[in-house]
Amino acid sequence: MSRMDDDEGCSVRMRQLRIVEALLFASAEPISISDIAPYLGDGADVRGILAELAEHYAGRGVNLVRRGDGWAFRTAQDLGFILRREEQETRPLSRAALETLAIIAYHQPTTRAEIEEVRGVSTGKGTLDLLMEAGWVRMRGRRRTPGRPVTYGTTEAFLDHFGLERLGDLPGLEDLKGAGLLSGRLPPDLQIPLPFEGALREDEDPLDPADIGDIEDEDDEEEQEEHE
Repeated sequence: MSRMDDDEGCSVRMRQLRIVEALLFASAEPISISDIAPYLGDGADVRGILAELAEHYAGRGVNLVRRGDGWAFRTAQDLGFILRREEQETRPLSRAALETLAIIAYHQPTTRAEIEEVRGVSTGKGTLDLLMEAGWVRMRGRRRTPGRPVTYGTTEAFLDHFGLERLGDLPGLEDLKGAGLLSGRLPPDLQIPLPFEGALREDEDPLDPADIGDIEDEDDEEEQEEHE
């Protein structure tokens, strides 16, 4: 390979690095490799570029981190307390919402009935709605059991908010109790399994987006019956 070819290769690589860097800085949400690839052309080593950028920013005030299938620039963990601003939440999470979120995170994919079984009390539709409005929980699919109940799981926004690369980085049971995410109402011998990180499990079917409105109507009817 000639010196000219080497220079051209370095120039292409540098341009690709700059493009990816610009894309990441311009996005408030984590970006996946499949979203980055079209900006770089065929055959681009997206993973290699991300790894190189992550190494470059490793000791800086912002770090390139992975959040599920996405990548994003985030404030270095040791500097987060300096930049943290006091924010007033107009609708803070209730104890029920915190417990429900913890159960979904560790037991996903899980159904509303399974959440209620672990908590020992009924879970109102408003609790799940609140978690979905926050962008931390989503409907995954339908369980292949009688009644075809909807299953719930966490989102990449959940990973991003709590600073997790993957679900396997979730804290242990004692950490959850110390943070106040699990109350004494939950079983003392509650076991924390490894959450399922795939798209769908063998006992799940895809959720048809057209069914979401019907699911919400079903939940409304069910909740109304519980109050009667």
